[in-house]
Amino acid sequence: MSLTDLPALNAALNTTSTLLLLAGYVCIRRQQRVAHRNCMLAACVTSLAFLTSYLIYHAQVGHTRFTEPAWFRPFYLGLLFTHLVGAIAIVPLVLLTLWRALRGRFEQHRRVARWTWPLWLYVSVTGVLIYWLLYHVFPQPA
Repeated sequence: MSLTDLPALNAALNTTSTLLLLAGYVCIRRQQRVAHRNCMLAACVTSLAFLTSYLIYHAQVGHTRFTEPAWFRPFYLGLLFTHLVGAIAIVPLVLLTLWRALRGRFEQHRRVARWTWPLWLYVSVTGVLIYWLLYHVFPQPA
């Protein structure tokens, strides 16, 4: 695997996290607590793998600039901004939510998970969208 493969790997990991988050939500709504726990732990693992791969890629390549088409750049930057703010906020929220669940503090877990889950889902989905915009819809010149 080369450095140029990492953006696609990152998108695949984000997609996997999205699917696990959705499955975890369905499981808890159906009172399937063990399946919910397994889905959410797997989402944590795939998100951690994503974060590791993402940091390795950007440590080597630097940041990616969206320049063309100019008319779409403001929309892209708005999406990127909300994604980055969410990505920064989600790390401590996931850790807090996970900590409370693992400690058996399910009422406290539930209160913070109501905020954590939709934000985590948003960050995962927009991460994949950003990948598609940069590498497939509007590939940027070198």
